[in-house]
Amino acid sequence: ETESELRGAWQYSTHTPPYVGLGYLHDQREGKGTKSVTFTPDLPRPGRYEVRIAHCYNVRRATNTPVTIRHAEGETVVRINQQEEPPHGRLWRTVGTFRFTAGRAGWVRISNEGTDGKYVIADAVQFLPVE
Repeated sequence: ETESELRGAWQYSTHTPPYVGLGYLHDQREGKGTKSVTFTPDLPRPGRYEVRIAHCYNVRRATNTPVTIRHAEGETVVRINQQEEPPHGRLWRTVGTFRFTAGRAGWVRISNEGTDGKYVIADAVQFLPVE
């Protein structure tokens, strides 16, 4: 989250582990539809990448958090339940596999638009090359 682009006021927290690095961001359950966190990688080569997001989980998290992936074919929106334990190390959740160009054309955006009034979490994103 320290290298992401923020829209709106997000709160930094270390309250609920696990998380990547120093902590994570949450939307304070406020300003629904006005806040987002965008992660833009600098991919070394074109190809297919598995996209994973990191988030802590519990019953105070949103059940319908929108994650928008901008990839070589356009944009895909996936809604995730942040109350559920992520399957990869209790921290990482796969949102899909997509084709990206090299460089900074692709991105992943976590938003609080249309969420159910609970906390939206933004922590980190992984782009794992798929052979």
